[in-house]
Amino acid sequence: MDIVEIMSILPHRYPFLLIDRVIEVERKQRIVAIKNVSFNEPQFQGHFPDYPIMPGVLMVEAIAQAGGALLLTEIPDRDNKLMVFTGIDSAKFRRPVVPGDQVRIEVKVLNWRSTAVRMQGTATVEGKVVCEATVMCALVPRAAKKQESGAASA
Repeated sequence: MDIVEIMSILPHRYPFLLIDRVIEVERKQRIVAIKNVSFNEPQFQGHFPDYPIMPGVLMVEAIAQAGGALLLTEIPDRDNKLMVFTGIDSAKFRRPVVPGDQVRIEVKVLNWRSTAVRMQGTATVEGKVVCEATVMCALVPRAAKKQESGAASA
């Protein structure tokens, strides 16, 4: 999947869309996504200006987004659903991720139900583990968009 396909599945947008490409998919089993880390991303202005490293919480979010791309491809009415975190277990951060790195995110499904999923994610850079976490997510109804009031007819 390229970025256009990912954006047709996930509701996230810049600066919070944290996967750039999906390179492998096994339906309801696993997904592998890529995140290209660029110095132009807004978190590097403050985390940390003299030693820019990707915040760990964003790596866990990238794991969840990759899992969301897998889960939401199986939902026929995905435009009416959101995938939200319900839990994060055993998150570990092994090495810093810096601008210029390409992060490979592999997510394996541990438990799949129609409205919830538990997944194990591992993020690597050049074959070395940088982050791992078990994430739990649930499908919830998406709030209806409010209608804008139109101008009075002439």
